[in-house]
Amino acid sequence: MGTLCSISSGESDTKDAIPDGPFAFFDRSKTVKRSGRFLYDCEALIIPGEGKEFLPRHFRGKFDLHQRAYALFDFSPDIDVRFLFYFLHYRADYFPSVAVGATVKSLRRRHFEQLPIAFPSITEQKRIARMLDNAFDGIATAKANSERNLKNANALFDSHLQSVFTSRGSDWKREPLATLCEAPRVITYGVIKLGEETPGGVPCLRTSNVRWLHIDTNGVKHITSDLSKEYSRTILKGGEVLVNVRGTLGGVAVAGPEMVGWNVSREVAVVPIDSERIDPRFVSYLIGSRETQEWLGGVKKGAAYVGINIEDLRLLPVGVPGLAEQREIVTTLESFQSTTTILEGIYERKLDALEALKKSLLHEAFTGQLTKAA
Repeated sequence: MGTLCSISSGESDTKDAIPDGPFAFFDRSKTVKRSGRFLYDCEALIIPGEGKEFLPRHFRGKFDLHQRAYALFDFSPDIDVRFLFYFLHYRADYFPSVAVGATVKSLRRRHFEQLPIAFPSITEQKRIARMLDNAFDGIATAKANSERNLKNANALFDSHLQSVFTSRGSDWKREPLATLCEAPRVITYGVIKLGEETPGGVPCLRTSNVRWLHIDTNGVKHITSDLSKEYSRTILKGGEVLVNVRGTLGGVAVAGPEMVGWNVSREVAVVPIDSERIDPRFVSYLIGSRETQEWLGGVKKGAAYVGINIEDLRLLPVGVPGLAEQREIVTTLESFQSTTTILEGIYERKLDALEALKKSLLHEAFTGQLTKAA
């Protein structure tokens, strides 16, 4: 590639970005920032020089460039810019394979210069690029529609969930969350620190496992099976409501019967609901509702590492109807959630299929299979 274009890194740093600058500023992130100056005024392919993904952007005009990003410009008449753009997407595995560094992978100029590129005539390059442009435009439109539908499905359930708890009846008894727990257990959080894993030990749920209204058991870590007394307070019996209270907030779900004997990390609170009076699933939906999430957001503390004090969680005001009405509400919400999950699966599979189609088209284009009749 070094014979087909000029290759240069930038001179600017992230601190040089200004919010309302007149010029685009490209750095290592996917977000295009703004700058008060420009280093280049040309057509270019811009590639981050550090990170995990080194995919090109195509840009024409004046732009600023970070010192850890590269610009390909002054292209040879033998190469079409869009053809090269798609070729670099096709060879997305190349830059990660040659990047150097132990913690943060980075590229050097030689990695660009030494990349071998096979290309047909300029006429054929332009034909392939036009076909890929048209195909990728259609894929982008389909992807945007699927993403919008996925967002709408989530929003529809969230709206229904919110309406259930904002239109509560006058007979709903309102009391602190702590009063709904079975005696003598209390709301508490785990004491297990991340990193205390022991293969073959007791499964331990973390914030990555406790999601919004469901528990993802993929990647569950294990801790020593020889638990000290302080660990015993959060040994799960099944039916507890689990709430993320450190770091990634918003996760809330009910521990299933298959989780009896499991434990939780210090980032997860255990709410031992008295299931004879209160349906734990009702409480999980209530805590997962927008109104309660906003309340918890109002009491969270910390900047870099946010959290909710256990005392605040115990004081969370909860409106509760009779047990029969709770179960009726849960049945309705579970049915609604099941339908939403089906829709989410459909749209997520469509998105996966569209990504697979892009890869297939790139493979066909650069292995000589994208025929004129395609």
